[in-house]
Amino acid sequence: MSGNVKTEKLKEVKTILISQPQPSNKSPYHELETRYGITIDFRPFIHVEPVSEKEFRRQRIRLDEYECVIFTSKNAIENFFRLSEETRVKVSAETKYFCLSEAIANYLQKFIIYRKRKVFVGRKTIEDLTSSILKHKAGNRFLLPCSNLGALPVVEFLKKSQINFVESMMYRTVSSDLSDLADIKYDILVFFSPLGIQSLYENFPDFSQDETRIAVFGNSTSKAVEERGLTINIQAPVPDAPSMPMALENYIKLSNKV
Repeated sequence: MSGNVKTEKLKEVKTILISQPQPSNKSPYHELETRYGITIDFRPFIHVEPVSEKEFRRQRIRLDEYECVIFTSKNAIENFFRLSEETRVKVSAETKYFCLSEAIANYLQKFIIYRKRKVFVGRKTIEDLTSSILKHKAGNRFLLPCSNLGALPVVEFLKKSQINFVESMMYRTVSSDLSDLADIKYDILVFFSPLGIQSLYENFPDFSQDETRIAVFGNSTSKAVEERGLTINIQAPVPDAPSMPMALENYIKLSNKV
């Protein structure tokens, strides 16, 4: 038995709902559809909403008063520069940017002339930027754009390092309206974060798993599912299924007797 597959409910799979946006045509999910003759739909269970200019102003933060900005996501970048325009505050060309990953740093190029700015790039976590942040610690104020969920690991690091910083909520991650799915049943629901589970119950407070199989990615998602008293049927990442498409395929091979 494959390590990511639970032994209960090994019934045939015909339909799967992925709680994420539609991927590109080259996605491995599309290969699964073709290979096994199943239907895979995509629907984001959560989405990002910008904080209004009026609400932002209540924070009494001026973007041009911070010499350093830490970006933890593309959403943080988008909303930082959006609010800069809406509040008519020009961000200095001398501003230093600290990006948690290369992907985030590359996205920053949409908003600044990259080669003329000071940009520091980590591999994945705030700890990767330790030397760069400590080098600019003295005399500089750091701004951390974030969502309503905050950025706890980054905040803990900055406090521990005694960095002069301020958090600023610039966007929110909220549950999407899924009311149109009320009468639609899927054989498998796939979740990638605790927020997806929260959205499920905000939309359908009386949700009952019944014969629906649940696939989860990551430990925090697994915990959120178990706290709701639901059964996890498919898990990733695990040694024989480091990705969700692989975990689903392992299950389908057994459930559909392929």
